[in-house]
Amino acid sequence: MLQAGVMGSFLSLDLFMFFVFFEIVLVPMYFLIAGWGYEKRVYAATKFFLFTMAGSLLMLLAILWLAWSHAEVTGQWTFSYDLLSRLDFPIEQQMLLFGAFALAFAIKVPLVPLHTWLPDAHVEAPTGGSVILAGVLLKLGTYGFLRFAMPLFPHAASAAQPLLVTLALIGILYGALVAWVQSDMKKLVAYSSVSHMGFVMIGMFALNDAGLRGSILQMLNHGVSTGALFLLVGIVYERRHNRMIAEYGGLAKVMPLYATFFLIITLSSIGLPTLNGFIGELMILQGAFAANRVWAYWAVLGIVLGAAYLLWLYQRTMFGTLDKEENKKLIDINFREIMVVAPLLVFIFWIGIYPNAFLAPMEAAVRLLLAP
Repeated sequence: MLQAGVMGSFLSLDLFMFFVFFEIVLVPMYFLIAGWGYEKRVYAATKFFLFTMAGSLLMLLAILWLAWSHAEVTGQWTFSYDLLSRLDFPIEQQMLLFGAFALAFAIKVPLVPLHTWLPDAHVEAPTGGSVILAGVLLKLGTYGFLRFAMPLFPHAASAAQPLLVTLALIGILYGALVAWVQSDMKKLVAYSSVSHMGFVMIGMFALNDAGLRGSILQMLNHGVSTGALFLLVGIVYERRHNRMIAEYGGLAKVMPLYATFFLIITLSSIGLPTLNGFIGELMILQGAFAANRVWAYWAVLGIVLGAAYLLWLYQRTMFGTLDKEENKKLIDINFREIMVVAPLLVFIFWIGIYPNAFLAPMEAAVRLLLAP
């Protein structure tokens, strides 16, 4: 059901059908968290549901307003994106309509200060739920901005650029600093997700070719790298039933293959050249620098902080003294788990070494979006 909702959201050309699928996604995700999650799973699932549903109600009103406006002009009610995109509203109306769409999508991204549901949902969700949430569901928000909010209300998107970029920059720095002080591995990765999605938003609202293409590529990169990190945290949790960083140390001695995978994925999340994160962040920084170089300066600080907290996580868990008796008996990553993680490693190297395979198909769509 979750997969159907996600595919429906990405394939809908009808705004009302998009809204229906956008909301359908909440139901199975609620049960995945509340049914198979950890101690505070019901609280986290309810918070996720209420946050995302509340934002979507204003978007529904905006969609109905668009359909009514089209009927006023043509005498025909429609929710077709192609027909509604031809409507031209005064800037005041555009700002209201864009704000309604933007709120729904900003909660889903999530953009600070609307992010508070995400760490709870990630931490309490089962491993599979966290991977789906990071890899796919957050992208419904950024996709919504690109596919609907920006093309339908271009003048409002341009006017809202400073506000949204400022919130994204705050999210990058806030997410990185909070991740740095976490004692729970899963919560660290959850806050890193807030930080990384800020980069996606900055690239998108740089409103230029490099920024937009980097933003779209970084959506994929984030899903691959952060999804893989959640998988690896889940693998070690299944063995120890503990996510506290202080409970580990020296894992590379008993789980060398696991430590190797963890290192590759950590470096891809940091943005090491030849791995997937590098090209996306580079293009986002190029786009941000072209739009306003101050944005790029602050964004670079987020990359430095990202390297700090991820390398510190790796150092504290994989290196050091193997002093916990429980850790000495841990079994290295097995064949089934390798088969789960290996496809993500393929994409990490593929995107990093030959990004044009992913950048070229988006060229026409980005050009159309930027057309005056």
